[in-house]
Amino acid sequence: MSQAGIINTSSGPVPPAVATTYVTDENSPAIPALNILNVLGNDVTTNNFGGIYTDGSSGSNILSIILSNRLSGTGTTVGATTADLVTFTLSGANLGAVPGTLVIDAEVCAFESTTPAGAGYAVFGTVRTTGAAATLVGTPDKIVNEEAALVACNADLVVSGNTAIIRVTGAVGLTINWRVLATYTYVS
Repeated sequence: MSQAGIINTSSGPVPPAVATTYVTDENSPAIPALNILNVLGNDVTTNNFGGIYTDGSSGSNILSIILSNRLSGTGTTVGATTADLVTFTLSGANLGAVPGTLVIDAEVCAFESTTPAGAGYAVFGTVRTTGAAATLVGTPDKIVNEEAALVACNADLVVSGNTAIIRVTGAVGLTINWRVLATYTYVS
């Protein structure tokens, strides 16, 4: 039997109530405006225990779902030069000047358009900080996948001062575009 045409809900199912407030992990709740709630995704370098959180942007109609503990960057090398794709200051606003250990897991990709040629690197390393100076713990582990034209290239994790750096090296005679996406875990 069809229910088409029924406009009276007094004897049938009642329409669901629309939520008026969405509680978030940070700041304040997200509150729909005219029954509209904008749900956005983003990533940040902010240190967060779970690696993901929600934010209501101070009561606006925006609910943000945020992946935290992420580092990303791009760069270009012309010839056998280096480029720092990510420079992450351990004493900055993200982590504070507190002694601790940072583990970085980075995926780096390279593309050279004239050959064309590509390369990919997975770099896993550990950095310890006194809160004022960083130390590389051991030697970063790397997985390397390079086409013949890019075998002179490299991606690495290094430290300078109280900063962790994801650094790449290009190849003679080639212009290479680089991109990195990394996550980190920090404990103090």
